[in-house]
Amino acid sequence: MTWEVFRRVNPIIQEIVGALLFFVLLFGIGFILNMLIKTTWLPVWLWVIVFIPLGIWHYWKPDTTIGSFLAVWLPSIISSTAGAITSGWAIRKLRRSGYKMF
Repeated sequence: MTWEVFRRVNPIIQEIVGALLFFVLLFGIGFILNMLIKTTWLPVWLWVIVFIPLGIWHYWKPDTTIGSFLAVWLPSIISSTAGAITSGWAIRKLRRSGYKMF
């Protein structure tokens, strides 16, 4: 019985961990880009305009329905976008507080 429960819960745990990893990844990349390029919202716009459409184009299969695709990828897309937005907000807050980066 415990293996059946594990098989049902395992995909949910993987989705939560994956969404958390996407958040941290985009926050880190966005933070570093914001420090080096000194544009607050560039990582957000790059992610939304370039990388999300490229990811959809790459992972879309002909037999995939919109509902099944969104059920798998929507939590990761939302959490990574939130990570990029949070990095922009953090850099903006730090700059307004007087911190100079590079």
